[in-house]
Amino acid sequence: MPYQVCLLPGDGIGPEVIAQAEIVLNALGLEFQFTRAEIGFSAYKKLGTPLPQATLEAILGADGTLFGAVTTPPAIPGYFSPVVRMRQALGLYANLRPCRSFAHPTSRAGIDLLIVRENTEGLYSGVERMEHDESDPGRDRAVSERIITRYASERIIRKAFEIARQEHRGKVTVVHKANVLRLTCGLFRQVAFEVAESYPEIRLEEMLVDTCAMELVRAAEQFDIIVTTNLFGDILSDEACMLVGGLGVAYSGNIGERTAVFEPVHGSAPDIAGQHKANPTATFLSAAMMLEYLGESESAARLRIAVSDCLARNAVTPDLGGLLTTEQMTEQVLFELEE
Repeated sequence: MPYQVCLLPGDGIGPEVIAQAEIVLNALGLEFQFTRAEIGFSAYKKLGTPLPQATLEAILGADGTLFGAVTTPPAIPGYFSPVVRMRQALGLYANLRPCRSFAHPTSRAGIDLLIVRENTEGLYSGVERMEHDESDPGRDRAVSERIITRYASERIIRKAFEIARQEHRGKVTVVHKANVLRLTCGLFRQVAFEVAESYPEIRLEEMLVDTCAMELVRAAEQFDIIVTTNLFGDILSDEACMLVGGLGVAYSGNIGERTAVFEPVHGSAPDIAGQHKANPTATFLSAAMMLEYLGESESAARLRIAVSDCLARNAVTPDLGGLLTTEQMTEQVLFELEE
């Protein structure tokens, strides 16, 4: 039976990179049946919502989902982030963001780390309110609640340790700010030490988030797996990807109990949409993660090697210093796959 794969093109350069990923996936010799679903600002303009219920059902009905990018304008009343809502609605609790060195001038050598980010709560819980003071408007306050639960903390920390065990990694670094956020980060830290007792062969290290940000710049080679809360993971993973080539090569997976969605980390980049400049590398690597999830490890490895070989000979798009269009880079990856 062919793999049922849901494609979420989205906005901006999203449809461009997803189209190229479909071409590459079809060249691997596997059988796929692709469906497309609406998401993002284009869906909002067409259907009145950036995340239709039909899209959630399409994701749940697929073996795996590949997502492009969305535009989330901040000033439209009632508009919400479809990515955050999708993660929460589908229980995609683990955001996995690998950061590995490439043989390319934009990448530092010796880096092979994975950031495991809690994906459903924290400061992205969406619990916000305005508090107005009619007698003194200068005292109006915007309040956002940071929600950390024992359940979600244990689930994501155990996921990090399980990956460490599977990949024979020796250390998990739990990143927090418990010296200031004593209750929320304090709970996350406490659960990390409790979970670590079940994995005696793996060393638990703790690090404050500001120290971790500094250490990523100074010596990212020291890290194996970093596990942290939602906002911290979002920021640290964007920082880390700049050490190995930037957002054009940053890829991720959103993993849940029932389904998974894989996506490049970059945004919709409307300033270059339609100009054939978009870098498809991160989408190809996201597709490789999806193949791993589907149990097709050999095909995943072939795709990763093909992409790495293109980077090694600078067969890349302008953001990485190359001269290729989006489509030309796809052709180079296809060439490597045929070798």
